[in-house]
Amino acid sequence: MSKKVVIVGGVAGGATALARLRRLDEDIQIVLFERGEYVSFANCGLPYYIGGTIENRDSLLVQTPQSIMERFNVDVRIKSEVTKIFKEDKKVLVKDLKNDKTYEEYYDYLILSTGSTPLKPPIPGINSPNIFSLWNIPDTDTIKSYVDEKSPKSAIVVGGGFIGLEMAENLHDLGLKVSIVEMLDQVMAPIDYEMAQIVHEHLKSKGVDLRLKDGVSKFEYSSEVTTITLQSGAEIKGDIVILSIGIRLMEN
Repeated sequence: MSKKVVIVGGVAGGATALARLRRLDEDIQIVLFERGEYVSFANCGLPYYIGGTIENRDSLLVQTPQSIMERFNVDVRIKSEVTKIFKEDKKVLVKDLKNDKTYEEYYDYLILSTGSTPLKPPIPGINSPNIFSLWNIPDTDTIKSYVDEKSPKSAIVVGGGFIGLEMAENLHDLGLKVSIVEMLDQVMAPIDYEMAQIVHEHLKSKGVDLRLKDGVSKFEYSSEVTTITLQSGAEIKGDIVILSIGIRLMEN
């Protein structure tokens, strides 16, 4: 009798594990649970769909649940959240979010690929309606809808990592006045300080307001505009704010 593997979580980790397992064993039974609706999408393309470089939303979807099931002969269940693991009994408790039902699924091997979630520190005003994080397809849809409907003229990106810079680039390309707030003394922390200076100069040449070595003290929302008070005491205003300040791993 073939063994059964349950994978909790899709996208890069879970979907890659699924494909590798199938290549290693054509007979093993594989079940993948994904809490959301999208199993495999191009994370790096999300800002470029918002900015219009990628015009077709479907281009973001690397694989659909149906295409994965047909290609790899596996069982993919979206909108299914694993809420509990019974290690001794080798089973998981699954909540079917679409039908509001709960059931158990047995396994021989379990792979956890629950991923991470954007950091959202308890800063006053952080839940204002024009403050967003970009992490998945629903986030992308929300931000794009807001930009299309509200036609903001200015944007503040909090965080100078890769996603933050990509969002700054695409909002700039849409014609917005962009500010970047970064607590460190450089953007793109993984690269050398000297190399980051090239990025700084490029941003400034594009008219980006770059605030380094400064953090957010509070957000204040009024009349569809958010005023950010920085730790230095300076204030900047934006019609839309993108949080890109890091992640925390999901608890297993």
